[in-house]
Amino acid sequence: MASTKFVFVTGGVTSSLGKGIISASLGKLLQARGFSVAIQKFDPYINIDPGTLNPYEHGECYVTNDGAETDLDLGHYERFLNSPTSQANNVTTGRIYNNVITKERKGEYLGKTVQVIPHITDEIKQNMLLLGESGKYDFVITEIGGCVGDIESLPFIEAVRQVKYDIGTNNTIVIHLTLLPYLSAAKEIKTKPTQHSVKQLLEAGIQPDILVCRSEKHLPMEIRKKLALFCNVQLNAVIEALDAETIYDVPILMRKEKLDERVLTRLKVPSKNEPNLDLWKTFLGKLKNPTEEVNIGLVGKYVELPDAYKSIVESFIHAGAENECKVNISWISSEDIDSTNAGNKLENLDGVLVAPGFGERGIEGKIEAVRFVRENKIPFLGICLGMQCAVVEFARNVLNIKDAASTEIVAKTKNPIIDLMEDQKKITDMGGTMRLGSYPCRITKGSKAFQIYGKQNIEERHRHRYEFNNKYLEQIEKAGMIASGINPDSNLVEIIEIKDHPWFVASQYHPELKSTVINPHPLFVKFVKAALENKK
Repeated sequence: MASTKFVFVTGGVTSSLGKGIISASLGKLLQARGFSVAIQKFDPYINIDPGTLNPYEHGECYVTNDGAETDLDLGHYERFLNSPTSQANNVTTGRIYNNVITKERKGEYLGKTVQVIPHITDEIKQNMLLLGESGKYDFVITEIGGCVGDIESLPFIEAVRQVKYDIGTNNTIVIHLTLLPYLSAAKEIKTKPTQHSVKQLLEAGIQPDILVCRSEKHLPMEIRKKLALFCNVQLNAVIEALDAETIYDVPILMRKEKLDERVLTRLKVPSKNEPNLDLWKTFLGKLKNPTEEVNIGLVGKYVELPDAYKSIVESFIHAGAENECKVNISWISSEDIDSTNAGNKLENLDGVLVAPGFGERGIEGKIEAVRFVRENKIPFLGICLGMQCAVVEFARNVLNIKDAASTEIVAKTKNPIIDLMEDQKKITDMGGTMRLGSYPCRITKGSKAFQIYGKQNIEERHRHRYEFNNKYLEQIEKAGMIASGINPDSNLVEIIEIKDHPWFVASQYHPELKSTVINPHPLFVKFVKAALENKK
């Protein structure tokens, strides 16, 4: 473990400063130098994971290959580093307390009084160091969620202090991300909030090694000197983090500010070589210099909060760059669509994606959107609930099964085109009980899906309870909607497509969870390409 170095990223002044992006950017720079890097996130809320949270509370729930429901920052880690995360990369207060209480009930503490220190902090430390113990990583970057000074963050901050003491200051470093507000009336950048934030860290026993300062203005030298003096850091450890045009600029900006060099110097790690960011720069070049643009409608029910569809948005960015085209997303609430206005809302779009979701709100609007794009030959991509809506719409309007429905929406329907899986029917707990994580899918040769993937066997990530009901498969295939992807183990339908439509594809799985900068997802790449062709 001594060979693994631990980097902790804390935040102050305000939340949503971008600790996840800074962590991912530093990870990218170290990886580009030839080091192996893992990033993990510690969240201070009491939910065991974000799986039961409404997307309006916390943005999307990101699912890993091993079926963990995690924070959306893990998506950034995967998109930047191009390597999968797991259950071990996201830990919440709820999970920590759950583990400790389970141990206490089993009598593992031998009659001791169980307390925040040492029992809770020991459990946190054990989880912090877990990835380092594998011996696979040169660096483990740990993002501490929330703000320094929050009551719920205190055990995590205390655990960081203890880790620094336990494994030595040469093996740990603390980066503190903070805000330098610009007061336009006074025409001044203010350092006082950052000073107070560092003071709170110092009160908790932690001296930050590097300050990363979010600002909308460049930091003049006198501001950097003032921060170094009052926050007790070296002058070259005051890093400027300007607001960027896109999150994918941040690794390049951090390279200019030499964040990676400061980390290596502070940890006494000899640099292997200069970071090789050629592929990253190629991607940025395409992203910033599109030759065309397309308008794609995203029909969903959480559209007021784009973070609810974070991975879909980023997948469109990756696929747009691959096609050298800018993807403009039109956010369309499915609650606002009905049979009278679907044309007005959708006819001028080059493609339409019907998004995942849960529950009955807005479902008829999604079904109506599918009907319009099917009948008008507009390229369509459906994901999870989007695929289920596509099948229900087809059953109602092509097979003429007017009461076709999903039992999630109409529990007693006589025609359950979408139904609860048998093994889900006895489940009462909501958390972590869906079909989660990576499952295989076998694609039919000669299908649109086979053209898209270029291979027969794929693995994709899932998060759902309801499935296509195979009793209706023969009827639906006869009418022209084919199941072109099937799970080889359970025979469940994974992909559907319509033969006599230019581009109508939907998946039960979530392709957006596997799209990265270096490997954009083929479904999104080909969907954007189809939208481009439709536009022409």
